[in-house]
Amino acid sequence: MEGNHKSQKGYDGEKMILGIEFGSTRIKAVLIDQNNAPIVSGSHEWENQYVNDFWTYSIENIWAGLQDCYSKLADAYNQKFQSPLTTVSAIGFSAMMHGYMPFGKDGDLLVPFRTWRNTTTGQAAEQLTELFQFNIPQRWSIAHLYQAILNGEPHVSRIRYLTTLAGYVHWQLTGKKVLGIGDASGMFPIDGSSHNYDRRMMELFHSKVAEHNFPWKLEDILPEVIMAGEPAGFLSEEGARLLDPSGQLQAGIPLCPPEGDAGTGMVATNSVAEQTGNISAGTSIFAMIVLEKPFSKVYPEIDMVTTPAGKPVAMVHANNCTSDLNAWVELFHEFSCTVGQEVSQPEIFEKLFQKALEGDVDGGGLLSYNYLSGEPITHLKEGRPLFVRMPDSQFSLANFMRMHLYSAVATLRIGMDILFIDEQVRISQLLGHGGFFKTKSVGQSMMAAALNIPISVMDTAGEGGAWGIALLAAYMLNKGSNESLESYLSRKVFTGTPGSTIYPDQQDVRGFGVFLDRYKAGLNIEKTAVQSLK
Repeated sequence: MEGNHKSQKGYDGEKMILGIEFGSTRIKAVLIDQNNAPIVSGSHEWENQYVNDFWTYSIENIWAGLQDCYSKLADAYNQKFQSPLTTVSAIGFSAMMHGYMPFGKDGDLLVPFRTWRNTTTGQAAEQLTELFQFNIPQRWSIAHLYQAILNGEPHVSRIRYLTTLAGYVHWQLTGKKVLGIGDASGMFPIDGSSHNYDRRMMELFHSKVAEHNFPWKLEDILPEVIMAGEPAGFLSEEGARLLDPSGQLQAGIPLCPPEGDAGTGMVATNSVAEQTGNISAGTSIFAMIVLEKPFSKVYPEIDMVTTPAGKPVAMVHANNCTSDLNAWVELFHEFSCTVGQEVSQPEIFEKLFQKALEGDVDGGGLLSYNYLSGEPITHLKEGRPLFVRMPDSQFSLANFMRMHLYSAVATLRIGMDILFIDEQVRISQLLGHGGFFKTKSVGQSMMAAALNIPISVMDTAGEGGAWGIALLAAYMLNKGSNESLESYLSRKVFTGTPGSTIYPDQQDVRGFGVFLDRYKAGLNIEKTAVQSLK
């Protein structure tokens, strides 16, 4: 969806807003107009590296990727309007939540960025969950920090600032050590009444580590928490050159609070009010449900985070979704090249996803595990992608593809059962976005079968988190006096937004149930593979 601009003489920078999000496989930038419609976009493909037992992205790749992404957006703008992009009315940055970026007194990164994908903090997560009586997943920044303390890592005493990827980029561009409340809620638990880090839990943590005599307290090293709609600094001269080395982008542009990808996903699907929810399905998969009331107890499988406006959210997060599926598609692409009949990757995705609709409702007795990395919901510290079948399984292309689509959502379903069964959470539909839903109807149908709930996809869903953070920057500039985020989105953005809804086919629901029983029964195969294949 692109804005309809007849003029080719450039667009008024006072009416444009820039949103940039660092995803796990792509950095995307989108420029939106005063009606929130995308004008131009740019992107940069990147991948994490596995270095010294940690999943990471290098500082060099962060900045090279951002500059390339912005350059492509600026070039697209220049080509469309025959005018350079020199200013915008506001900017917002978002990125993958959680992880660990500790900095020393000179602003130096003390250890390579440890991303959300790492499952190396099990001991810390378990101890902190017991200490706080609040679930601390392995991905969370506080789990990484405490695990480094337990490991006796020498850098810990030198920490002067700890932040996320979005917080780091925002800091470098503005000088402000701040974080939107949604992203902050994945660093350390948030107190819903104060909309700040939970003071009681901070004191418990300080008591826990008092014997180490660190020269810092958590409140000294964590970013300041900022709510959606509040100002979060301005683009500095140095920041403008970091973002745009060509020198054309002007300094002084206001920035909204940096947010996590979960928060921007909620905004991009208008899922920030109570009893709304969304599913983001790409490299990882997670569902976000905005709650009416607290849970009855602590669940290790469920994260408790917040919307960018501070409302409580139950987050079911699985580390693995489409990576293994993408690898199989690449294999088919390689085969097409080998036989001299090359078919583009997008066409292969389209054909294979559509083929899955022809498969047996239970996947024909086939089984796969898409675990490229560890999976906390099923208690696996590492992953080994596997494909398994019985001698009498119905091994066809349609069943093979349906099985992989089922596998991509199976772990999410295991976590969602806690919400639907144990806590009796009620929700009328879920909004889907991400690569899993790109092929029309297929991902929706499979997700509806897996969760037995209607799945809707908006026509704007493909714009993703970059659009979501741009909307948060627009909210900062254009909200009415005391206007809530949910009111603003409903009033200004999602009025009559077209999309499609697919309701669960009960035959498919029963078929997925058979697959899920097989999936759970075979988890020991995956555990054995992790132990045996080093």
